[in-house]
Amino acid sequence: MNNQEPKIILGIDEVGRGPYAGPLVVGAVILEAEPIEKTDPELSFFWDNLTDSKKLTAKKRTRLALLIEKYALASATGWVSAEELDKYGLSASLKLATRRAVKQILAKKIKFSEIIIDGTINFLQNTPLENHVTLLPKADDLVKSVSAASIIAKVARDNYMVEIAKKYPEYGFEKHVGYGTKSHQTALEQYGICPEHRQSFRPIREIMKQQLSQKYPTPERHIVSTQKQTPATHLEHGKRAENATAEYLIKHGHKIIHRNYRTKTYEIDLISTKANNIYFTEVKYSKTNSIEGTPLVRITPQKKSQMRYAAQSFLNTHLAYQGLNPLLAAASVTGEEYTVDFFELAE
Repeated sequence: MNNQEPKIILGIDEVGRGPYAGPLVVGAVILEAEPIEKTDPELSFFWDNLTDSKKLTAKKRTRLALLIEKYALASATGWVSAEELDKYGLSASLKLATRRAVKQILAKKIKFSEIIIDGTINFLQNTPLENHVTLLPKADDLVKSVSAASIIAKVARDNYMVEIAKKYPEYGFEKHVGYGTKSHQTALEQYGICPEHRQSFRPIREIMKQQLSQKYPTPERHIVSTQKQTPATHLEHGKRAENATAEYLIKHGHKIIHRNYRTKTYEIDLISTKANNIYFTEVKYSKTNSIEGTPLVRITPQKKSQMRYAAQSFLNTHLAYQGLNPLLAAASVTGEEYTVDFFELAE
């Protein structure tokens, strides 16, 4: 790397750490050293207005983002989706988004002498670049390349939220870009969540918990007596949870017709019939009765789609049941007593 003056800095900043919905985006920008004479009005505007993106109007940010693309030696954004953020957690997601952005910068083979990250955490730790990093709180207001990184990340993320607002117009994403405003909270209470919401964030979990209790105010509960069963492995807990659910279903008039039905991509734990219905039930076990253990949280839209596919696969190959009304269901089984809460899943 080039250690001679003037320093060529790779600036890094993130946007979207705190919203309830949408992706996390990290910007990375390399700028030339600031020109001594800025005779070009456009260039002068560019350098004079680079600052923390939060201090700029949306119109000015958009204009500057275009100029960054024009004047930067290299620029890139690294993205982590809401689904990935739920999977990996916020800390790991910040590292992942940073490394995705930097990977794109390195591919452009532009030399730089220092990396400045806004904040106090080195998201490039345990990489070959970690010793080139300087951590600087408020760097987006102090270092031009970091300011530029904050601007391109903010503009890119805001544009994304405007686009998804067309798909989910009820939430007003184009106005609050996913942050927890009063209008966003009201929309969540009225419409529930969408796939762009971060289910690992406490406010979203609370909304989901509240709606679950409203939707199923008095779930039927069944306790299976364990009477000092031997300690169980995770696999054994799962099997006992399935047995408890089967016992619950039989007690409530179901006939179990299949267990652990498998397709190439998915498995349905229990299939049962009752009256004119056929139930395809996913069983989830957790040691404690918390929001993380409820079907509404643990059965994602993707999993429901897989359940539908597996249910249709079963019906296609078991003609005797095709006249029944198919229903997706979930059993949340908790604790050492294997307490069963059973729910039909809304379409």
